[in-house]
Amino acid sequence: MWKDKQDGRRTDDNDLDAMSSALDTPRPDTGHDVSAFVGKGVVFKGTITYNGTVRIDGTLEGEIHTDGILLVGEDAVLNAKVTAGTIVCKGKITGDITAREKMKLRAPAVINGGVTTPMLSMEEGVSFNGTLEMEQQARPVHKDLPLHSVGTSTEPPVRRLTV
Repeated sequence: MWKDKQDGRRTDDNDLDAMSSALDTPRPDTGHDVSAFVGKGVVFKGTITYNGTVRIDGTLEGEIHTDGILLVGEDAVLNAKVTAGTIVCKGKITGDITAREKMKLRAPAVINGGVTTPMLSMEEGVSFNGTLEMEQQARPVHKDLPLHSVGTSTEPPVRRLTV
């Protein structure tokens, strides 16, 4: 299960599938609030920082930073450093990509660069040229656990008895 950090709504795999299907339509109607939309034919250069869901169908050069969801349409071309909570991509991304929660690549996506994500799904027909690092999400450290030294024992040695 996924959690949208902006408003606390739960987003599960069915919601992501609905958003993925929405990439097939030319408009940003995903059933979720879209914070920003870069349409087909639009060229944007710079840095985008946002909360919520953003859909890119145009060309973007620069950086994208969010804890929310990034939807990359089939006609999108990104030459960018991308950091997002969840990424659903059908377009072309060149650059370093970090998805803190999940990355879903749908055909005919083209990825050229390094990807870091704890979870990745990829359809047949996707072109992936780069590196993949699958880091687990941060887990809380329990400090209650006692530490034991390795190689020393307080138990008596085992003796073999013959009868």
